[in-house]
Amino acid sequence: MASKVIIVAICLMAAVFLTEARSAKQLTEVTKENQEKASNPDVDLTTPDLLAKYGYPAESHTVQTDDGYLLTLHRIPHGKEVAARADRPPVLLQHGLLSSSADWVVNGPGKALAYLLADQGYDVWLGNSRGNTYSRKHVSLNPSKDKFWDFSWHEMGVSDLPAVIDYIIDKTGSEQIFYAGHSMGTTMFYVLASERPEYNSKIRAHFSLAPVAFMSHLKSPLIQLASKVDDELKLLLDLMGVYEFLPHSGLLTLIGELFCNDEAITVDICSNVLFLIAGYDSSQLNRTLLPVILGHTPAGASTKSVVHYGQEVGSGKFRKYDHGLIGNLFTYGHISPPEYDLKKVTAPVFLYYSDNDWLAAVKDVDELSKKLPKSPQKIHVKLESFNHLDYLWAIDAESLVYDEVIAQINNL
Repeated sequence: MASKVIIVAICLMAAVFLTEARSAKQLTEVTKENQEKASNPDVDLTTPDLLAKYGYPAESHTVQTDDGYLLTLHRIPHGKEVAARADRPPVLLQHGLLSSSADWVVNGPGKALAYLLADQGYDVWLGNSRGNTYSRKHVSLNPSKDKFWDFSWHEMGVSDLPAVIDYIIDKTGSEQIFYAGHSMGTTMFYVLASERPEYNSKIRAHFSLAPVAFMSHLKSPLIQLASKVDDELKLLLDLMGVYEFLPHSGLLTLIGELFCNDEAITVDICSNVLFLIAGYDSSQLNRTLLPVILGHTPAGASTKSVVHYGQEVGSGKFRKYDHGLIGNLFTYGHISPPEYDLKKVTAPVFLYYSDNDWLAAVKDVDELSKKLPKSPQKIHVKLESFNHLDYLWAIDAESLVYDEVIAQINNL
């Protein structure tokens, strides 16, 4: 009980901090302009701006979901000096929790997966899930109101992805797409393929980078602690009117530039926070990139999405949102939420996993693999220290993961 009180208190302080951060945004931006410091200009650039800076064609598209959310898709129709390959399906890259399309480009040309695919002539689309920096609009709901945030990754799977996939197919004329997801981006796929099985035929292959479905064996101490108080956390944040979790803010960007740059004595603190969540791997972390990463991440999420993951850790199952006994009876007709039927996942699946991933544990990946009806190809990342975030930002992500992903895409 004492530990729960401590954790709830920490959550309370965090929520207050975030509230203050929003109101202080203009002040911090002014401070930022006057601060005499070396700054990487990529920190403040949007995903399209980053693409344009490095000479790549960039497009932005708006997609409306069946429940009224307006999602922004970013597109790289082809490489910098490479024509589009009309004979190949387009590729959709879907980010994880608290992230955005920037995940796939901040590592820069020649290193980030989006650039590598574009330079192979692929038409690359970068998704942005509802509620993040680029997808904070709705036809009638306001993000300042709680109703806007009443969703988890379940809705992203059953509503966001179908709208995005249909839009890409309509725009390109292709009958199928390749889909690669990281972390929550993989969760969304398994929700889609089990709840909307007709979309399996529209996916040539799915590439799960750090697949997250079952979570009972995760090692991250911070996530384990949070999962033990998911009900208390949800109640506390609801009472405070905090429905958005870690939105992008000027204050967090400023903190990243001041305290996480190469010359700051506090840079080790920044990296160790990441390691506590994802797994320790200092050899693959480009510390020079930390301010840029924190300039784009966190990009915001609903608290309900975070709580839903906490429920997965506690239950050991891959199932729908738990509304409580009465809420479940009203919503599902049962006292417990139903599990996702993974037997309906028929699209080809490639599972990329690593020993040091503290969020997508090997045992949980094995459980997912056993539940899928068609035996997926399992690709074990050879580097023993490779962690959950290394799939995006590792120094050697290209040779350790991306080269193999691209080779598989080229062969399909």
